[in-house]
Amino acid sequence: MEFITRHILKTEIIAPVIILLVSIFLCSISKKIVYRIFKFNTAKLNEGKKKSIANLINNIIKAIIFTIAVMTILEIYGIDTKSLVASLGVVSLVAGLALQDLLKDFIVGISILLEGQYSIGDCISINGFKGEVLPSNLRTTKLKAYTGEIKYISNRNITEIINYSTDSANLIIDVSVAYESDIDKVKNVLDSLCERLKEEYKLKDISCLGVQALEDSSINFRLVVSTVYSDQFALDRAIKKEIVKEFNKNKITIPYNQVVVHNG
Repeated sequence: MEFITRHILKTEIIAPVIILLVSIFLCSISKKIVYRIFKFNTAKLNEGKKKSIANLINNIIKAIIFTIAVMTILEIYGIDTKSLVASLGVVSLVAGLALQDLLKDFIVGISILLEGQYSIGDCISINGFKGEVLPSNLRTTKLKAYTGEIKYISNRNITEIINYSTDSANLIIDVSVAYESDIDKVKNVLDSLCERLKEEYKLKDISCLGVQALEDSSINFRLVVSTVYSDQFALDRAIKKEIVKEFNKNKITIPYNQVVVHNG
């Protein structure tokens, strides 16, 4: 019975199927193990970096497992894999020359990942295109703009990266008032508003720096808000709404363009 079983397992039909099934099973198990390791043992990394590094490790493990599986199956069919690997050396050299750009993409992709320049979920700008980093691979980086467009960027073409997803970022709000306004009163009103908004919105910090610029038809005050980048757009709209309400309440004029016509 043992001889029959061993003979069946070595046949050219059953053995390759079993090898492929075992390979798929090992890939599935290794994926779960890698994600579990990164979930519990990498508290210093954010979720985006965990996913990016885990994806890289899983892709490498998958490539190794299936390479071994293919070589084993070839051995079953009587193909000398040692001579095949030796002959592939020359082929790899020719392919490497033909696929230089692809290799550059992979090398730059690994470098970006290891250096932690950005990770999944970060808001970044690459070569002037701004968007959220989507799950990508080592060849391309996918960015989704807030308007919905998705751009695929070859890693070798990445020359400039701006990462907005830092621990904190400054939101700058310039407020215009008329030249007839009492600037001391405006400063006091904005200071009081900053104190209230800091409590209501649980902000790290918000302050009025004072007069920022003297424009042709307005005096500009500057507010600086310390927050995270992902909250900036909603916070900008909310604070401006509160400024308008507070100015109306205190009868502070917000200037606007006017045309004066004189009759001859």
